[in-house]
Amino acid sequence: MKDRRNIGICRFLCIIFTTAVLTAGCTKDKADDLTELELGISGDKGTETTQEVPDKTKGDAGEQREKPSTVFVYVCGAVHTPGVYELDSDSRVYEALARAGGVTKAAAGEALNQARVVTDGERIYIPTAEELEKGVVDGSMPEVTGADRENGGKININTASREELKSLPGIGDSKADSIISYRESNGGFQAVEDLMQVEGIKEGVFNKIKDKIMI
Repeated sequence: MKDRRNIGICRFLCIIFTTAVLTAGCTKDKADDLTELELGISGDKGTETTQEVPDKTKGDAGEQREKPSTVFVYVCGAVHTPGVYELDSDSRVYEALARAGGVTKAAAGEALNQARVVTDGERIYIPTAEELEKGVVDGSMPEVTGADRENGGKININTASREELKSLPGIGDSKADSIISYRESNGGFQAVEDLMQVEGIKEGVFNKIKDKIMI
């Protein structure tokens, strides 16, 4: 009897031990599966997070440029105060002329479309009525022929083009540009001697050309 009881107890303990081992193995497998699943989800989320803020978006945002709110224009010719003026980007020509003190009595205001919008860096030149008759609309004189010149072929330093001024002895590109800049800034020359007020033109140069110029 005792041997049979002992054998039964041993079998029962073996069954319990085997069940415990199998249960522990399944639990471990499930735990491993859960761990892998959690790692996989965590990795996916990290990837998704990286994709939500791509560098391209930042680059696109950095490339966007707004239209400048102001522009600069150079107003010259028959205006009271020639110079460079800062205006709103949607300003019109008439507003630029107003900033330059308005046009003079001799101005031919109809030579320009005063209603158009100005552009950054442009030069707005207002010719006089006399210049307009001679075909001057932007400060440059048309080519002058011998029949057009008076007073012995003298050159009018108030209306001469850059090329005409360069035809004078001692006047090159830079001096011609300085003469045009001076007359635009000062409303023209009042006397031929005023030419010596231009940068680079001293008495020596003036004496070479004084008999070839007029106002």
